[in-house]
Amino acid sequence: MVRAAEKRSMAYRYKRHDAGSANGQSHEDNPNWMTYKKMEAILERMQDEQTGVCVRTVKSFMTKIPSVFTGADLISWMMRNLDVDDQTEALHMANLMASHGYMFPIDDHILSVKNDNTYYRFQTPCFWPSRSGEPENTDYAVYLCKRTMQNKQRLELADYEAENLARLQKMFSRKWEFIYMQAEAQIKVDKKRDKLERKVLDSQERAFWDVHRPVPGCVNTTEVDIKKACKNNKARPARISYIVPGGRLSPGVSVNDLHDPAQGLTQEIECYRRRLGRRWVKVSKVAESYTSYYEQYAEFDAFITPQEYANPWIVDNAELWDLEKTMKDLPQRRVKKWTFSIYELLKDPAGRDHFGKFLAKEFSGENLNHFLLDHNIFKLMKNDSYTRYLRSDMYKEFLNGTKKKSSGKRSLTLRIESRRSVLSLTNYSTKST
Repeated sequence: MVRAAEKRSMAYRYKRHDAGSANGQSHEDNPNWMTYKKMEAILERMQDEQTGVCVRTVKSFMTKIPSVFTGADLISWMMRNLDVDDQTEALHMANLMASHGYMFPIDDHILSVKNDNTYYRFQTPCFWPSRSGEPENTDYAVYLCKRTMQNKQRLELADYEAENLARLQKMFSRKWEFIYMQAEAQIKVDKKRDKLERKVLDSQERAFWDVHRPVPGCVNTTEVDIKKACKNNKARPARISYIVPGGRLSPGVSVNDLHDPAQGLTQEIECYRRRLGRRWVKVSKVAESYTSYYEQYAEFDAFITPQEYANPWIVDNAELWDLEKTMKDLPQRRVKKWTFSIYELLKDPAGRDHFGKFLAKEFSGENLNHFLLDHNIFKLMKNDSYTRYLRSDMYKEFLNGTKKKSSGKRSLTLRIESRRSVLSLTNYSTKST
């Protein structure tokens, strides 16, 4: 009765975890999938009603402890029914299964097994690591908030859990009211359950979070080894199948390929076409990158922003291009463009020359010399020297100096244009008289 209620309530409470991981990846892609299946096969034998571990309800002083077994009973069962050499190996296997959350002590956050009379309990299947994905922080916040709302000694938060709750409260400050409402709703559902059933469910839920949010200093068994993940996702070399008349050279060739090879080739072509039509980058991301690029370079586009000199593409005047080639009296607009990227800095001869002077001052001028000869040192300059150059006083003084010069040139051009307009008006008045 208690186990049936466990399955119903846990499936209702954590149904989104039982459906799979949050990113849509199947559980079979987990490198630990085979380990989970082997552990679960042993666990099913342990939970067999006839030949499994003796699970019973223990009567204590004025209380009952439902659905528990001792560590000594577990080790003795493993010695009788599993191929283990001694108690040390059996204890190691039991600790391994406990660290993955398949069994847990009823009064401790540390998931380990001892060969004594300590009480343990089996985890409900919907909390097994093979059936539950990685839970979100919002679910953990709801769980901790729910425990703080219940005035029970067995539900008091440990020190590390209180710290996690404070951190999550800062993280989800805007949606904390929603989290609080979810916790209240779960408490109302729990109050309708039987007292013994509620004890079992609380301990199983606590063990689930002890696996996914372990005590500081304990190993997190849900973390995936990067080497195993890369090896699991690595494409396996396909075995080439050769079709020969009158029979088959490779057992990988199907009978349909022997009789109708055109059908197999057609399916392969359709597969390649579907791959070509698939977008590997979201259109929104592409549009966002294009928009940011055009907004950044709009100031330097003569078709969008009016420049000090005429546009050579519209007017037959190459003065702007000649100015870009000069190394003296640089406009502020040209110097400001160096901050976009190191490519813009090195593409400009004046910027490359000024950057070389800065590197010589930093006793690292050989970096630029090596870059001009070979581009292997480029990444080092981009990550180190370029950022220090933009923050240096040398660049700021140079930028301020060009700003003053450009403002002086603009005032001079305005004076010349005003004088020309006055002369044109006087000439027009003399002609009319």
